[in-house]
Amino acid sequence: MTPAAPAPTAAVTVVGLGADGWAGLPDASRAALREAEVLIGGPRQLDLLPPECTGQRVAWPSPLRPAVPGLLAAHAGRRIAVLASGDPMFYGIGRALAEETAALRVLPHPSSVSYAAARLGWPLEDVEVVTLVGRPAARLSAALHHGRRLLVLSADATTPGEVAALLRDRGFGPSRMRVLEQLGGEKERTTDEATADDWPAVQQPGDPLNIVAVECRRAPDALRLGAVPGLPDEAYEHDGQLTKRHIRAATLGVLAPAPGELLWDIGGGSGSIAVEWMRTHPSCRAVTVERDPARAERITRNADRLGVPGLRVVTGAAPAVLTELPPPDAVFVGGGLTAPGLLDACWEALPGGGRLVANTVTLESEALLADAHRRHGGELVRLAVAHAVPVGGFTGWRQAMPVTQWAVRKTLDTSSGPSSGAVR
Repeated sequence: MTPAAPAPTAAVTVVGLGADGWAGLPDASRAALREAEVLIGGPRQLDLLPPECTGQRVAWPSPLRPAVPGLLAAHAGRRIAVLASGDPMFYGIGRALAEETAALRVLPHPSSVSYAAARLGWPLEDVEVVTLVGRPAARLSAALHHGRRLLVLSADATTPGEVAALLRDRGFGPSRMRVLEQLGGEKERTTDEATADDWPAVQQPGDPLNIVAVECRRAPDALRLGAVPGLPDEAYEHDGQLTKRHIRAATLGVLAPAPGELLWDIGGGSGSIAVEWMRTHPSCRAVTVERDPARAERITRNADRLGVPGLRVVTGAAPAVLTELPPPDAVFVGGGLTAPGLLDACWEALPGGGRLVANTVTLESEALLADAHRRHGGELVRLAVAHAVPVGGFTGWRQAMPVTQWAVRKTLDTSSGPSSGAVR
């Protein structure tokens, strides 16, 4: 019987390292670092290794991500060990390496999040983690809900102050904060608890290796923002071009965002549809197209304030600018329906399974939607909302302008070409 061939050795080993350095590593991680011919990591991490790790030491350049393929290629054929903070596959370099090579071996270490949860006595499955490493602090806004516990991965020593300022600005000044530094190391320290309102405007310099623990508390007079589409209209800065709350909720319902999907929001106005699409899941993406520069700037401000600073805003007229955009999973048309060729361009851009939803309040655009419904199918509905208002000493209904909505899902029948059906 022929003996089985030995398992291939990974070309790259990623070793998770804690603040306790070499002393906190298990035997397998130490062996990998001793045997490596090339050691790649940040200067702080490389300095934690003892002289017995004799491999060539290479510090990551900045920016890091674009340098990964070149560094791997430059040292191809050699035993490479990459140093990472904590768990390499949790907001770490492991993801970038896995995208470049399948010959990867990962030796994790407890992450700073695991240490923080242990020190605080917080069940990790009940905690939301938000990273601000290389990302704007505005991302934190989407995670702010009364009673939630957050662990914020800091970019440096200034992050706790930025977090406190954002909490105050978003109406969460009563939230309780602690900063945990150098978790798992000899210099580990946890600050005393303080509210964001009481957080000092000028801080003593802290350790750049820290994580911020937040127990969210909303101020009594702050606007309440829920976790589902249909945020209050008051949450948006706008000039009247706003898909109103009840129509917005119904529209997002048929757009049906799912994790990782991309939306085109055409005729963005205030950006409310794109913003709430992205708020449904951190991996949801959106591009909003708005031809008015003032409104485009307003959309950017709304996106920052409501926690989705990654919203891409394209200033220009559709359909001309659509050829420059990545393929969408769904398209919403909230304005500009009468632009020649717009609906056809959106339809052609959709892949099989993609959804298209268009809203209008004008007879001219309604006629276009009726024709599109005749050609492509889907659902054509009219949405009407009335609000109770004072009528003298009594109360009556005031009808808002009804909205005509066309919603369709594009299916792909390989025998007969594109077909369509109602959104499901």
